[in-house]
Amino acid sequence: MIKPWVVRPLLALCMVGGSPLVLAVEGGVGRPITGQQVFSNAGIVPPEPGWVMSLTSIWYDGELKGNTQVPIVGALSTGLDMKVSYTMANFTHVWDTGKGRWNYASAVGVPVQYTDVSASITGPRGRTLGTEDTGTQFADALITPIAAGYHFDAVNHISFSLPIYVPTGAYNDNRLANPGQNTYTFMPTVAFTHLDGRGGELTLSSGLEFYTENDATDYQNGDLFTLDALWTHGFGNGWAAGLAAGYIQQINDDSGSGSTSGFRGRSVGAGPVVGWTGKFADAQANLSLRWVPEFDTKNRPEGNGIAVNMTLAFF
Repeated sequence: MIKPWVVRPLLALCMVGGSPLVLAVEGGVGRPITGQQVFSNAGIVPPEPGWVMSLTSIWYDGELKGNTQVPIVGALSTGLDMKVSYTMANFTHVWDTGKGRWNYASAVGVPVQYTDVSASITGPRGRTLGTEDTGTQFADALITPIAAGYHFDAVNHISFSLPIYVPTGAYNDNRLANPGQNTYTFMPTVAFTHLDGRGGELTLSSGLEFYTENDATDYQNGDLFTLDALWTHGFGNGWAAGLAAGYIQQINDDSGSGSTSGFRGRSVGAGPVVGWTGKFADAQANLSLRWVPEFDTKNRPEGNGIAVNMTLAFF
């Protein structure tokens, strides 16, 4: 018998690391998209063993305003404009750890990404790059070896996880539209969820992102801090709606070839979210839609992120 506080949206288990984007901090963005790192029940690892499967698609359209120069594939660019469609199939296994306060899960995600990038390029040592590039290819895989969840009580929960992006995606330092980033990224994450008992919740999720050096461009990305919040109100019949918000801050400078001192990005955004939870065949199903426009950015593209996801949980 699944407990009432478990049979609610379980997408967080499938996206425990957050939502990646095209290009690294080397491209002025990094992995995260504003307001897309938090999901319903992000603080909960269910006590029942089983499998959770999800399909998530994120569309981002952003533009770097002004004459800010962004390092990208070993060169400097201005006028960066990007459109990205990122779709990830994710599989999570909840381990059989009994009925204690601690529960554990592991996950793997396989993403495909469409990228459309345009920029004005200044290449070093006479190097020439195109000013526009598009492509659809596999992006970097997301592996979460362990996610640990602790249940304070039936309405308050916390989870700890270490998602890792592995450089399995396509990468070419002579292209602008790279779905892979040619770096490992380690992302320790903590999330807290409070359930209101009426189908709504308040979830907070925070993490750090540590990048390895891109050996193709000799570029070392700075570390990122993310803080995201999700608040929803339940309306009955499985429906809920509310607000998703996010804050991203680069906390130290980039280094290496083409790096710009003081180039620390920041972004803030917030927007509506709506979701439905119910039964589909023998699975617990969740559908969710959100739109998060960015309204305060520095040294990052500013735009809109739209995410649609479907999750099926089998316990």
